[in-house]
Amino acid sequence: MSFNKIYNIREHNDLTQKELASIIGGNRVSISNWENNKEIPNINKANQLANYFDVSLDYLFNLTNVKNYSDNKKVNIERTIAGNRLKEFRKENNLTLNKLAKELHTTPSTISAYENGKTLLLTAFAIEICRKYKASMDYLYGKKDNK
Repeated sequence: MSFNKIYNIREHNDLTQKELASIIGGNRVSISNWENNKEIPNINKANQLANYFDVSLDYLFNLTNVKNYSDNKKVNIERTIAGNRLKEFRKENNLTLNKLAKELHTTPSTISAYENGKTLLLTAFAIEICRKYKASMDYLYGKKDNK
C-alpha cells in the first residue's frame, strides 16, 4: 500500500516533514514512516491532513484520483457516525458480523465495538473495506453524506 500522495502533497506545498508534523500535531518520524510506507496514518491524523490540504481521504489513501468531493466537509471524525455507517455498509452488503470479522482477520466483538461507537474503526480496516467493496472512506467516516 502506497501513501506517496502524502509525500507529493507535502512537497507540492513546500513543507518539510517537520513543518507538516507541527501542523498536525505529530512528529517528523511518523511523517517519514507514512511516506516510506512503514506505517499507516491513524484516521485522525489522516483526517487532519485531508482537512488541511483540502483533499479527500479517498484521494489521500489512493482509493481515487479525485482530489476532493464537492460535498466533503472539514469535520472531526466521530466514532458514532463511523460506527453507524459501518453497520449500514455491512447490512447493505449482506455481511454478518462474523463474515466481516473473518474478512478483516479480527473478531466479531471488535466489529461490534466499531459499530456501537465504542472504538473507532482502524484505518487499515477501513482501507481494506473501501478497496474490496469500492466504498468511500470519506462517506464511511462521515466527511461526506453521499456514497
